[in-house]
Amino acid sequence: MDTSRPPKNTINQVTLKERFEALKNLPAFFKLVWQTNHWMTAVNALLRIARSAMPLGLLYVGKLIIDRVVLISHAPVKDLTLLWELVGLEFALAILTDALSRAITLMDSLLGDLFSNHTSVKIMAHAATLDLDQFEDSVFYDKLERARQQTIGRTILLSQVMSQVQDLITMGFLAVGLMAFNPWLIILLLIAIIPAFLGESYFNDRSYALTRGQTPERRELDYIRYLGASDETAKEVKIFDLSGFIISRFKELSDKFYGDNKRLAIKRSLWGTFFAMLGSLGYYGAYVVIIYRAVNGSVTIGELAFLAGSFRQLRALLEGILTRFTAVSQGAIYLRDFFEFFEIEPKIKMAANALSFPKVIQHGFTFEDVGFKYINSERWANRHLNFTLYPGEKLALAGENGAGKTTLVKLLSRLYDPTEGRILLDGIDLREYDLADLRMNVGIIFQDYLRYQMSFAQNIAVGKISEADNRPLIENSARQSLADVLAAKLPGAYDQQLGKRFADGVELSGGEWQKVALARAYMRDAQLLILDEPTSALDARAEFNVFERFAELTKGRSAVLISHRFSTVRMADRILVLEKGELIEIGSHEELLQKGGRYAELFDLQAAGYR
Repeated sequence: MDTSRPPKNTINQVTLKERFEALKNLPAFFKLVWQTNHWMTAVNALLRIARSAMPLGLLYVGKLIIDRVVLISHAPVKDLTLLWELVGLEFALAILTDALSRAITLMDSLLGDLFSNHTSVKIMAHAATLDLDQFEDSVFYDKLERARQQTIGRTILLSQVMSQVQDLITMGFLAVGLMAFNPWLIILLLIAIIPAFLGESYFNDRSYALTRGQTPERRELDYIRYLGASDETAKEVKIFDLSGFIISRFKELSDKFYGDNKRLAIKRSLWGTFFAMLGSLGYYGAYVVIIYRAVNGSVTIGELAFLAGSFRQLRALLEGILTRFTAVSQGAIYLRDFFEFFEIEPKIKMAANALSFPKVIQHGFTFEDVGFKYINSERWANRHLNFTLYPGEKLALAGENGAGKTTLVKLLSRLYDPTEGRILLDGIDLREYDLADLRMNVGIIFQDYLRYQMSFAQNIAVGKISEADNRPLIENSARQSLADVLAAKLPGAYDQQLGKRFADGVELSGGEWQKVALARAYMRDAQLLILDEPTSALDARAEFNVFERFAELTKGRSAVLISHRFSTVRMADRILVLEKGELIEIGSHEELLQKGGRYAELFDLQAAGYR
């Protein structure tokens, strides 16, 4: 699906035709609701059908009671038996009505929570299938944010749609009696309500346009709120005295949102008052007609009460239905945002008859004129890459920041697919291999690894989450990364909560966190291990020890190392030097020094800093 930003007019205007077309989203929506919980959805519908008959029953029994009272008051013998039976029936109907309403509210609440959880899981599951570069696109993030918002907002839509159906059934019951008396009252009712419906429709359109148009700035507002009050940002906010700047930007955005919303709310309130007055005029006009007929003896006092009550409830129901229609159609339009997210498809897909990853790599990974561009970028992150990573070889990537080193390893692990050229594994295009099998055989730790607010053991287990309960494997991985010494010092050892977000958590230093992260790479019995500057927080000696141990532990397996320290880089079998995304040199440390090219220049610059 094309994730480019929609034309401006589709954001700022929603026509009545689009509103009705948006209702086409409701069947798919209710399919999701049904999938959430079959039994609860069915019970909710049955409860609402029963509840929709209650108003007519109460009004009709009330009519019988009034007529019975009038009859008894003129009768010489006062027989109250039937009257009390009718009062008891009305009481029972009132109790039943309240019980049904409470049951519906309960079911709506429970089903709404389940639906919110169900759709949140679907969003996370779908997001997991999408490509890494899609997450680096701002338009995609807007769609993701709107989809997230819908998981809560659509639970309200569920109640609204079912209430709409319930009220329509109730109206059907009430309208039969009212039309039998005087069909013109229905026409008068419609004329009185239509202006209010059109007014609500217009202002809901404006509200939708305003909310959708604010999505990017709303994300910025949330980010600024996070910057201003977070344990992860507090250090720099204080040291750079950023609080004034952050607060100023927050006030600027929040005041803009408030002003926009305020102007719309005032207009809506004023016009709403005017339309409500028209509705009241229509109701009291019909009421006058009913009273006039009662005074002339055309209807009984009980019928007067029944018709007046029917008209009053019909007016409230019709007004609610028309008003709710704008909300329902508005919700259906928002559903478009929700379903649009699920229409986004990954470009990296599994081949039809995907091959299993080789049990033992025979020839290695070969890059054939590989180039890659990020979404919406004109600059090549990598281009004209031609080299082979041989089985069991330790390959280091060198080059200045922005040279394309991290992009290269993401291509190697198929987090990206090349924009041009191809990558071969044992002579077969990497795209032909089973994607999950490929990634299971590649262990990679990035410089910006996550510090999970979980236990010490769980932080290591994320390297192969299927082995989260395999404590021997976790402890062995910790030994290999030298994190076992750290675990022994913690009060809770491997069960110690890390991070300060939760109670009893312990914060680690940068170097300690890196040893934990490195242990994740050893969780997998991967044929290719990639370390993308994960030891940058360690001092030179500690990093050298880590990589020396890494070289010993990965004998017989391929490895790719990225480090800015040439004392570490020189340990590799070969060094690939990148500049502006292109390969300019490749060879051993000694070969590249003898060549006197870019690598030798960078090595001499760094060496000079230690003299």
